[in-house]
Amino acid sequence: MVQIRTASDDAAPAHSERAFDADLAFLRRWTGPLGLIARVMISYVFIIEGVGKIRGYADTVSYMESYGVDGRLLPLAIVTELGGALLVLVGLKTRWAALALSGFCVLAAILFHSDGSPEQMLELQKDVAIAGGFLVLAAFGPGPWSVDFWLRRKG
Repeated sequence: MVQIRTASDDAAPAHSERAFDADLAFLRRWTGPLGLIARVMISYVFIIEGVGKIRGYADTVSYMESYGVDGRLLPLAIVTELGGALLVLVGLKTRWAALALSGFCVLAAILFHSDGSPEQMLELQKDVAIAGGFLVLAAFGPGPWSVDFWLRRKG
């Protein structure tokens, strides 16, 4: 007979939540600042890259076209990358922005980093990993230190 376990079966006793335990339950008190730090860290790269694409617009178009991607898509890439990162940073429409950025990372991996060369393999792996991080953010939300949380409490 198979026994089905529930999340409550794994819950630690109340007294252990005050101590440093294997489940790191003490981190629940830090979800606000840790969520903000995580959003800053994951947004940083996309803000820098989005601004870089604006500054080096012509070079970025040439790069895209060298991979067979129409350069007229660059404004969409900039809006997704820079706009999405800014939304994630402040925690506004975070789940939507995280989904868009996850898709952006997967597309970048496929279009620019999947030629099989050793130089591109690390870039592909990083894009896939970051896409996974954005999916986690989309699933669990931005945390209590976010505009989304503030608007939900206010409304």
